[in-house]
Amino acid sequence: MTHDDRVLVDYRTADDAGVYKLDETRALVQTVDFFTPIVDDPFTYGQIAAANALSDVYAMGGRPLTALAIAGFPKDAERTILSRIFAGGLETLGRAGVALLGGHTVQDQEIKFGYAVTGEIDPRRILTNIGALPGDQLILTKPLGTGIIATALKFGRATDPAVAAAIRSMIALNRPAAEVIGRLPPGSVHACTDITGFGLLGHASEMAAGGTCGFEIEAAAVPLLEGARELADGNVPGGGRTNRQHFGARISIGPDVPGDISDLLFDPQTSGGLLVAISQDAAAPALEELVRAGLIAAIIGRVTAPRESLITVR
Repeated sequence: MTHDDRVLVDYRTADDAGVYKLDETRALVQTVDFFTPIVDDPFTYGQIAAANALSDVYAMGGRPLTALAIAGFPKDAERTILSRIFAGGLETLGRAGVALLGGHTVQDQEIKFGYAVTGEIDPRRILTNIGALPGDQLILTKPLGTGIIATALKFGRATDPAVAAAIRSMIALNRPAAEVIGRLPPGSVHACTDITGFGLLGHASEMAAGGTCGFEIEAAAVPLLEGARELADGNVPGGGRTNRQHFGARISIGPDVPGDISDLLFDPQTSGGLLVAISQDAAAPALEELVRAGLIAAIIGRVTAPRESLITVR
């Protein structure tokens, strides 16, 4: 393993992106993400893939600057479909003010698409998934349910309103949330991550472990996408079951928490929201600003002293 003092954040802390220091006021933040289609429309798929890749930079407190496309396509894939995927991604990059520099494609049996993203960040204001302190409030900036809705869509069981709600959430950038967080007083935000494949409880577990603390989550306070709860029965994706198996041993879920809500808390998200640990005095003003920015955000719990369980859900 190499050592470089300019590497401020890397893979060892399970953070969302890496950070490389240039000087005292500038650092690069870098990430890469791509996945197979989760919706039928190629343009929308491209939009979601771009928003998902950019999210890691926002979660670190950075500003994305450039992107390189990464794609795998079957040899006989229709060119119109491919062009629509790239067009959707470019639309989202445009909304984020990110320049597309190029990319690389390979032949693959299944379509895959995403981006490597480079951004900038002030090395004095990096947000990581460690550092949450007892007394902090936990804010979530998007509702849950994209994994369950996408699974239901795959089998023709999803309702149109549920699919529409999931798409609106997945193509939405985390930029407004990151901008609100960036305006808060220095030192008031102690940890941040975006909610993706490990689900809310998986990513919260990483934050709690990294901060050597415990989390209490109020299940009834967690925002959910329209129709997600109704679709939970019979549409839990494989990733949701894997998340429960991997993280469940250190999570205590109260007997009054309904099973479908529990499934949604483990549900793997695509282009999910930010989970932020904010000091108690800054939490309410931050939530007001997030809601004013048009986000479906909520205070969903608090940080406690270390306990036997990393996460307690009530």
